[in-house]
Formats: sequence, C-alpha cells, structure tokens
Amino acid sequence: MRRFQPGIAPTLVVLVLLPLLVCLGFWQMSRSEQKRVLLENHAQRRTSEPVAGEQLKAMPDPAFRRVRLSGQFDAEHSYLLDNRMRDDRVGVELLQPFHDESSGLWLLVNRGWLPWPDRRTPPVFSTPTQRLEIGAWVYVSPGATFQLGADPANASWPRLVTVVEPDKLWAELGRTGFNYELRQEFGPAAYEAGWPVVSEGMGPEKHVAYAVQWFAMALALFGLYLYLGWHNAREKHHGSGHESTEHS
Repeated sequence: MRRFQPGIAPTLVVLVLLPLLVCLGFWQMSRSEQKRVLLENHAQRRTSEPVAGEQLKAMPDPAFRRVRLSGQFDAEHSYLLDNRMRDDRVGVELLQPFHDESSGLWLLVNRGWLPWPDRRTPPVFSTPTQRLEIGAWVYVSPGATFQLGADPANASWPRLVTVVEPDKLWAELGRTGFNYELRQEFGPAAYEAGWPVVSEGMGPEKHVAYAVQWFAMALALFGLYLYLGWHNAREKHHGSGHESTEHS
C-alpha cells in the first residue's frame, strides 16, 4: 500500500502559505462588502436634503451627509493634499478651514483639485475674503491612508500633506472643529470638485477579483501538495519494488 509522502519541507511551506492565502481571499471579500455598503450609503445620503452646520455635531454617523454652510474661509492655514491624480494629470487638493456662522463650528473643507505639473513652483490658488454660502458633504475614508512617512509637524503654511487629519489641525490652532473632512460641491470658491467615493478602478468588484485570485492560488498550492505527496509515494514504491527484485 502506497502512503502519502509529501516531505517535511513542502508540508511546512503549505502550513504557512495556505492559511495566509485563504485569509487574504476572505479579507478581500470583506473589503468588497465594506465598499458596497459605502457606495449604498453614499447614494442614499447624497440625494437627501442638506442639513445645517449645527446638526452635524449631534449626528452619530455623519458620513456623506450634505450640509449647507454660511461663513468665511481661513486663508492663513491651507492644506495641499499631495499625490492627487485627475485624468492622468498630477496635482493636489486644496483644504481650508471654514468658519460656519450659524453653529460657530470650524470645518475643514476640501475646495477641490488643482493641477501641479511643475514642482519647482508652488500651486496657484486664491481664497475669497467675503462671506460665502456653500454646499458640501461629509467624507469618511473607507480605510486608513497608507503613508511612507509621517507628515512634518508644524511646517509652514500652505502645508503639503499626504493624509488629512482635521482633529490635529484644530488642536494645533486651538479651535473647536468638526473632525471629518468636508468636500465642497460645485459652486462659489470650488475648484475641480468631481469626487469619486472610492478610488477609480477599486470598486467592490475589483476586490472580488482579487479574492478569486487568492483562493485560486490556495487551491493550486493544495493541489500541487497532493500531487507531490502521491508522486513521491509512487516513486518510493517503485524503487522499493525494484530493489526487492534485484535481491531475489
């Protein structure tokens, strides 16, 4: 009778890689479900009537809520969110504090995308000084932003950053502010403000495709392991049979 004999090294490799590949597949499936729910919430709330600034503070889940604000931008403290691409063009997104008069609340408003083709010169933008009424919606990131390194603390303004952290800005400025980014709708003071909820090409279906790849790799690894085990057993069986014939 031939026994299954894959060998110690292949067994150790499978014990390490197989659970990892399966876990990666299920992780991608969970990411797909998260983004599906995210897109559904966005579609539902983006069609609702906008709320006033003071209502945001009492909302347990403000994600994607539309809001009407009335007040002024702070031109002295501007964030330039780096590495933003639009139509294969490199640029930044401009974020500035906005003081809402009705609520007395400070909100960090993303005014939109600006081209930045030449890094030898800073991006060009202007800030209205008059009182404005603007529409915006609350953006909540679907996950933590990957950073190669932390943004420099207490850099000069306007400040080039790779991640938006409103709570740290309000703490630095000593202000009472809303701890989520708001993205301005088309209107006064807005730059290029077409906002994808998730990164282009990274919708739920993309994560499902990645999950299928991880599961396929796990299945292929397990199949190879089975083949190797039975193949080694057959080779040893033939070898022992050949030796028995020679001795007889």
